[in-house]
Amino acid sequence: MEPLIFIAVMVGLLWLLVIRPQRKRAAEMGAMTAGLRVGDEIVTAGGMYGTVTRMDEDVLTVEIAPETTVRIARGAVTGVITPREEGDEEEEETGQPIAADDR
Repeated sequence: MEPLIFIAVMVGLLWLLVIRPQRKRAAEMGAMTAGLRVGDEIVTAGGMYGTVTRMDEDVLTVEIAPETTVRIARGAVTGVITPREEGDEEEEETGQPIAADDR
């Protein structure tokens, strides 16, 4: 009876530590790729940055430089780059964060 309890505990730990987080990440990636729109700036699994210019079923056309486009698989997108806020641009110029009361 004790070996069965040990095996059940190990399966439970495997599920909690490996399977559950992996399913959550997969669901987040699926939601991110489903929410892609033309004009979004993305980064691919290969580290290429670009802007989505056209979307087909599973293929995206991405502009990586002026008048240079590539076709990539939708699954190769690993992230959507969020547009910068106005305050972020000021921070980049000085290298220091700007407090709200300093503006």
